[in-house]
Amino acid sequence: MKEKIKVLVAEDEANLGTILDSFLTGRGYSVTTCRDGRAALQALRAEAYDVALLDIVMPEMDGLEVLRQVRDEPTPPEVIIITGNGTIETAISAMKLGAYDYMSKPYRMAEIDVLVRRAWEKRQLSKENEFLHSRLSRVDAVPEIITQHAAMQSVLQLVERLARSDAAVLVTGESGTGKELIAKAVHRLSPRAEAPLVDINCAAIAENLMESELFGHEKGAFTGALGRKTGLFEMAAGGTLFMDEIGELDPKLQGKLLRALETGTFFRVGGTQKVEVDVRIIAATNKDLGKAVQDGTFRQDLFYRINTLNISLPPLRDRTVDIPLIADHFLHRYGGANPPKLSDEAIAALQAYSWPGNVRELRNVIERAVLLANGGVIYGRDLPLTTTPAADVARAAGSELTLEELERRHIEAVLHQANWHQGRAATVLGISSKTLYRKIREYGFIRPREA
Repeated sequence: MKEKIKVLVAEDEANLGTILDSFLTGRGYSVTTCRDGRAALQALRAEAYDVALLDIVMPEMDGLEVLRQVRDEPTPPEVIIITGNGTIETAISAMKLGAYDYMSKPYRMAEIDVLVRRAWEKRQLSKENEFLHSRLSRVDAVPEIITQHAAMQSVLQLVERLARSDAAVLVTGESGTGKELIAKAVHRLSPRAEAPLVDINCAAIAENLMESELFGHEKGAFTGALGRKTGLFEMAAGGTLFMDEIGELDPKLQGKLLRALETGTFFRVGGTQKVEVDVRIIAATNKDLGKAVQDGTFRQDLFYRINTLNISLPPLRDRTVDIPLIADHFLHRYGGANPPKLSDEAIAALQAYSWPGNVRELRNVIERAVLLANGGVIYGRDLPLTTTPAADVARAAGSELTLEELERRHIEAVLHQANWHQGRAATVLGISSKTLYRKIREYGFIRPREA
């Protein structure tokens, strides 16, 4: 469904207010009407509106004062001032206070319709610019998915078909296999491509902050909440919300997420007004959610809700044909205009390695190898995986060790290499710090005592 433009009408003349309400509702807007300035200000502070039509002369508080106070809110609407006493001075005052436009009575309804739509378009542009600005520092993704592997090519064909649907998608695969790239491709190929794609890593945000991050909060909802905050659900309105590592979501929040997905509504933290949103969910996980459901750590009803469509990504060790192609891509990315080349020995070492961290780990290895390379050629000795204890894991890849044991040895080797600096080790492994902490507990690793 298309997101309705939310309009507040503040008009003390009852008949005119009713006419405006009926006309705008008939044009497809979601309309709330107030009869005095104070009620209008309270409504604007309680809920997020796209556009506000404010009459200047109203009981309790005039339209200019409402405009003056609402402009200090975190996400103010675009304001159109209406008056029956049109003067140049009034228009100048309104514009100085940040009004989008100004109209004098009598006016034609068609003019109101055009102005409201233009004001909404301006607000959408401002929101998109704010979102893009907040995400610029986090842009770090391969622009294309590079593959000659038959199974991965089948995945890309599936992406094209699923993108046309509006149903929830669950992307599964080991850490670093490209789940975020797949989510971006689904969004880019969908009818929602012109709307925002908003992402959140459920493992990277503290549990006590996650609800506010997802749904936003009202001023005073908790200590430090100095104003209203727009949550990621609202930022993704009309578009797509990508929830990475959804298996790490706190069980209490799983229920709130399910209600939001089922009803298309939610409450901000500390709020009493329902917020309606039209959002497509793409979730991703490197966990076995079916097992998590059996263990009671993930809600079965939420699992069914997000698993309407499923995309499963193969690990890099099954895509050895792709390793030279992807490595070459990263060589050009980090090597500048004249990137070094991989020797045959280096390519063989890369293809023999098990890649527990998948493409993300390959990216880290190539980035470091570029820095170590001399003479324009990268040899086996220049690859971090052959100069650290992780080499033992690579050599064991062909043995009868289980995948779990390979992972355990690799994590232990990287922790040793990083002198137990867990942030650095998580980066090398291509996983979040929270996931690394969990793995340390699962495998019973004990930090060595300082000498």
